[in-house]
Amino acid sequence: MKIVVVSDTHMPRMNKKLPDRLLRELKTAKAIIHAGDWTNLSVYESLAAFAPVYGVAGNNDGADIIHKFGFRRLIELDGVKMGIVHGHGTGKRIDTEARALEAFKNVSLDVLIYGHSHIPVLKRSAGLLVFNPGSPTDKRKQPLYSFGIFKLASGTVTAKHIYYGDKS
Repeated sequence: MKIVVVSDTHMPRMNKKLPDRLLRELKTAKAIIHAGDWTNLSVYESLAAFAPVYGVAGNNDGADIIHKFGFRRLIELDGVKMGIVHGHGTGKRIDTEARALEAFKNVSLDVLIYGHSHIPVLKRSAGLLVFNPGSPTDKRKQPLYSFGIFKLASGTVTAKHIYYGDKS
């Protein structure tokens, strides 16, 4: 099962449409995960045209998005338990991952997905896959835009980032 993982789209301020590089991967996705800061429900509608969408709200999302998604979500797809959170809160942006981990303290997970920092992360910690897709539309100080691809099979997950320089 192929899952496309995004966060921090900040649309329409940072881009008027989903980037072409992301659209190519969405065509074959079986599910989509968004880790917050959509900023407009039209992003959900655009993604939902491709596959089922699971997500959470971020600190830049309005009441409509918060009501629809909430700030923390647990899902299980193909036997893989995933926690999704944006990662915002008190403290500095460098504390984002620690806040994301704290949000699921004492919860058995295979994957933790978070956003907020716009910094791509892919690492394993004590058997937990920790993943931040970066942003497909707002790279901030990163050299490239990014999002993620998960492949799920028989209760296992492999993950990678897709990097690109043109957000059109």
